[in-house]
Amino acid sequence: MLSRREWLALAASGLVPISNFPLGAAQEKAKRRKRLLMFTKSSGFEHSVIRRNKPDQLSHAESITTKLGEQYGFEVVCTKDGRVFIPEEIAKYDAFFFYTTGDLTQPGTDKHPPMSPAGKKAFLEAIQQGKGFIGSHCAADTFHSPGKRDENQPPEQRDPYIVMLGGEFIVHGAQQKARMQLVSKPFPLLKPLEDFVLHEEWYALKNFAPDLHVILVQDTLGMQGAMYQRPPFPATWARFYGQGRVFYTSMGHREDVWTHEVFQKILVSGILWALRELDAEIRPNLQDVTPKAHLLRS
Repeated sequence: MLSRREWLALAASGLVPISNFPLGAAQEKAKRRKRLLMFTKSSGFEHSVIRRNKPDQLSHAESITTKLGEQYGFEVVCTKDGRVFIPEEIAKYDAFFFYTTGDLTQPGTDKHPPMSPAGKKAFLEAIQQGKGFIGSHCAADTFHSPGKRDENQPPEQRDPYIVMLGGEFIVHGAQQKARMQLVSKPFPLLKPLEDFVLHEEWYALKNFAPDLHVILVQDTLGMQGAMYQRPPFPATWARFYGQGRVFYTSMGHREDVWTHEVFQKILVSGILWALRELDAEIRPNLQDVTPKAHLLRS
């Protein structure tokens, strides 16, 4: 009989649905279901995909992530309350998914309770000690480093959260179609994918960690806007932060992106890997695939 991990790998590849687990594996899955905390506090700009029409109603992105959890066998808990980041609560989750903006230790735009500075420290320590982290889009527009926004900062001057994430938002231009170059396929769901064009709000990013395993590269050729007049740079990556698994994709601004099959395959791949439901070869390739990513201007 296939092990649970082998069944999950098959499910992630699309060869069998998660509902086809044999009874024994299904019972094992129910006992060992991984828990993902989706945190959507907006201390800065609040994106429409995580805005709740009613306090007790999940947002567009939260609802889709919850359904992906049901499909792929992990539990999703959604919150905008930063008070959850205390050691006894952090311990309840296997990974954390951030769709956030600004300084999360401040009430900010949405006025939901912030995390404390001690909570931020405890959260980052938990990732370093082996918890997983997933970030989409504005997760890179969270906890900015001091210094000029349009310049790279030395690693020792970067915000600790940015050090964990591996990259930082600078600015974005007008929404437009742009090409994503798929330079690595470490996860089963990515195997049939090729380069693709998507209409999205594309981020210009900086402060890349040297150990990124780049999966998608932002093809800047032909893009409109001064912030994109630079060499290609990482847009989706995986890396290790201590013992923790960290995955980030710059996609996720638009409602239709969240319903796009390619985005969902990329996102759920990163979630399953961060939850340790999938293993993959994640070796640094930043210098191989985006050797001039540090240049913020052509």
